[in-house]
Amino acid sequence: MAKKKKGKRLHKTLVEQILDKNKVAYKQFEFATHVQGDVAQMDVDHADVDEHHIYKTLVLSGPTTGPVVGVLPIDEHLNEKKLAKASGNKKVDMVPLKNLVKTTGYEHGANTPVGIWEKNHFPIYFDNTAKEQGTILVSSGQIGRSVELDATELANLVHGTFTDLLE
Repeated sequence: MAKKKKGKRLHKTLVEQILDKNKVAYKQFEFATHVQGDVAQMDVDHADVDEHHIYKTLVLSGPTTGPVVGVLPIDEHLNEKKLAKASGNKKVDMVPLKNLVKTTGYEHGANTPVGIWEKNHFPIYFDNTAKEQGTILVSSGQIGRSVELDATELANLVHGTFTDLLE
């Protein structure tokens, strides 16, 4: 019996295993990375992927709720006042980089709404752009690794809320 040829299949991250378990369809993506300062960053090949469909996961903290998560396109800026209002806080501030792993379990560049919800059940807010676009890319829990999936399915999985988060 011949062995099955695996080709260039990527191993599944914990996030992808969670998506499989919950029967959420996704497509794996891998991007090159580089280190800038002491932070690893993703290189985006603009020929294959529209940057506006790649989403960043930002972790902030408010006095009422504690940690809250904002998910928005990487080419946009978060309006902290809008996230504060949506989350029921008077004000929210970014979680300091040195506290990020302790807060979420993920390093900068690997934060993912799926993993954060699974581990911590922090409130998660998606910018309305995600719902309008339908399919978005979010981190799959490792720097340079992402999953493309339906934004509404993702929001349902993580009990997320769509709202206006942009500057």
